[in-house]
Amino acid sequence: MEKTEKHILESFRHIAVVGISAKTDRPSNFVALYMMEHGYSIYPVNPGLKEVFGLACHASLLSMPEEVQKKIEIVNIFRKPADVPPIVDEAIEIGAKAIWMQLGIANETAAEKARRAGLLVVENRCIAVEHRQLFR
Repeated sequence: MEKTEKHILESFRHIAVVGISAKTDRPSNFVALYMMEHGYSIYPVNPGLKEVFGLACHASLLSMPEEVQKKIEIVNIFRKPADVPPIVDEAIEIGAKAIWMQLGIANETAAEKARRAGLLVVENRCIAVEHRQLFR
């Protein structure tokens, strides 16, 4: 599994963070900030927010402008496992390269659909923890 994580983190720099929070004590917030601090571009996705870190926040992957959709390589998911399938559908539709389900999040049906569509998939792992372990 580590090979997949390393490949994703070395190959792709543009991350949509689905379920991001503006609250600084929430994992989605500090994970996104960590990734930004390490050279990744973040595209916040949360229908209840206008912006996070001064960046426009989008209601969904499909609500992003097309030129932004084309940039998304990793879809980092901070949502309940039951909420993952429609996010995977949108990730496939916009041409994302990888699905990354955060620690505690796994949905094998959605993961398999993503794999069949050619996306790389990581489940139940924190992208920031994996980055820190692989590159520090």
